[in-house]
Amino acid sequence: MSKPMAFAVDRSRTIISSLIHGRKVSGLDVAWLRREVFGDGEVSREAAEELFAVARSDVAKAPEWTPLFVELITRHVVAEARPAGVVGEAQARWLIERAAEATSADALAVLVNVLAEARRVPQWFLAAVRARAERDWPGVGAALAAAAPGCTAAAGRWPPPPLAHNTKALPCEALAC
Repeated sequence: MSKPMAFAVDRSRTIISSLIHGRKVSGLDVAWLRREVFGDGEVSREAAEELFAVARSDVAKAPEWTPLFVELITRHVVAEARPAGVVGEAQARWLIERAAEATSADALAVLVNVLAEARRVPQWFLAAVRARAERDWPGVGAALAAAAPGCTAAAGRWPPPPLAHNTKALPCEALAC
């Protein structure tokens, strides 16, 4: 059981970006971010931008970083969307742009997780995620194989076969491995 802190937690850009200046994101940093900065469950656009700044940086990151990063960005894009679970054009474009800047296995993990969690996404977003997976960003192949050993994507058969229908937005359950 944790005790509440006796002071207000700084949730500004500087607190997240300070992780970059420290040159390391430790497991304790991740636990602190989860509990104190994002404990209320809200992930603002400003905070999401800062999380991507940490992801883009070359600082050493504890293994706990990736699940936190994926969870928080997915929450920002999918759960906080209106209507919930439907990723709109602007959100999808923002996410693709941030992932392209990061060019990492963590960024691809976010894209794939958004596809898994969202009820609907723009059709172009699916194609953009496929294109990024095919580029084999550093560490992506190994991460996919380790994360989903039974998935066709992880088995080297990415992208999956084309979908039979051509709708403007795709239901994400059509992408199941």
